[in-house]
Amino acid sequence: MSAADTPKPVSTSRRRALKTLAAGAGAAALPLWARFAQAQSSEPIRIGFQKHATGIGAAYGRWYDRTTRAAVRLINETGGINGRPVEIVTEDDGTDPRRGAEVVEKFATLHKTDIVFGTLFSHVVIGSAPRAGELKIPYFVVSEGHHVASGSLNRWTLQPGITDVKSQVQAMAPFVKENLGRKVTMIFPDFAFGHDHRDFFSAAIEKQGGKVIAKIAIPPTESSFTKYFPQIPRETEVLYHVMVGPAVLTFVKEMGEFFGPSRPEIFGFIDSLEAVDLKTPGLEFLEGTYFWEGNCRYAQADQTEYDRFFRQRVGVDGNGASVNDPKDVSTYAHMWGCWETLHVIKAGMEAAGYRGPGDRQALIEAVEAMTDMPEGREHPQGNKVFNGRTHQVFGHQNISQVREGKLVRVHRTSIEDTFYPDEADYTKMAF
Repeated sequence: MSAADTPKPVSTSRRRALKTLAAGAGAAALPLWARFAQAQSSEPIRIGFQKHATGIGAAYGRWYDRTTRAAVRLINETGGINGRPVEIVTEDDGTDPRRGAEVVEKFATLHKTDIVFGTLFSHVVIGSAPRAGELKIPYFVVSEGHHVASGSLNRWTLQPGITDVKSQVQAMAPFVKENLGRKVTMIFPDFAFGHDHRDFFSAAIEKQGGKVIAKIAIPPTESSFTKYFPQIPRETEVLYHVMVGPAVLTFVKEMGEFFGPSRPEIFGFIDSLEAVDLKTPGLEFLEGTYFWEGNCRYAQADQTEYDRFFRQRVGVDGNGASVNDPKDVSTYAHMWGCWETLHVIKAGMEAAGYRGPGDRQALIEAVEAMTDMPEGREHPQGNKVFNGRTHQVFGHQNISQVREGKLVRVHRTSIEDTFYPDEADYTKMAF
């Protein structure tokens, strides 16, 4: 990151917010009524959760919901936000951009929520963000798409709790070239998220001296993939795959059937296997292949106390599955973003002295002033740096290898590996 891109200093209000977070654990000893007694209003802060309850994002929506509710329980146990309890109001957007915009409007005009939060799939974010801007309601997304940092949205839309695809693939490309190969074929979903992978990884691997020799786009609603695999050139050294939706297990199984015992090196984004048990019959061929993970599904040998705490609060075991059902595998590589985003919202509201919708602009400005986010219970995935100009957070990335049916981390990038020059400055945009 150039000198011009150096994050702004932490504001005084931000320091106060961090002190508040650090002190919050002590409030847990008080009874609930006492923790909210000093608030000017006992009315809850209402957060509109835009949930992918149905559609291709349903598996993510289920675990985003569990993570969100776990985070809110913790926030309320430690005094809420500005002494007020937090309440989640949920609407299903069907993983559909048109419904997404309707849900944002419903939160703002019917439910009267303070903010909107939680959206994952990029096409839904792109369809929803303009309406949030028109309604002047803060829109905190947990999406990974580059659409926020690119400057294509508006000042009311932020992504402060999860990294974006451009930073992820930029950090991954050196490992792919140095350890797996130079000639890459990409398989990706044919919508904005997949296009980010296509464009940014192609540029990143070329910078390393490699080349993407084929780009295979697959409709996100596709249910069978056998017809696509013959398009993979014979000279492919690395197959790069990132698929999403309910048919991901079919995709991975059919890929194994196509290659049999002879395959190129395979590097995938865990999106292709989120919520899928690696022990599922038919996935044996993945042994020795590599995956990007935002957060490691399996508890690692050097597991931090913060990851252990996060798992316990959300109800996830050391294999990344529900403690109540080992077959109910989480979307662990992504769902931590909800937890961290909610804690950013808490810190921002406390720094802004947030009292209600009249302070929405102050909330945006308070979050824009944030920079360093230290690893801890609020940020269990690791420490982060937030760029208030681009409304995008940057953090560590993980590469794991499948070994004996489990994902073992073999590389963790630095935060600096993920930096890129600013493409926008939302702080200069009008509200």
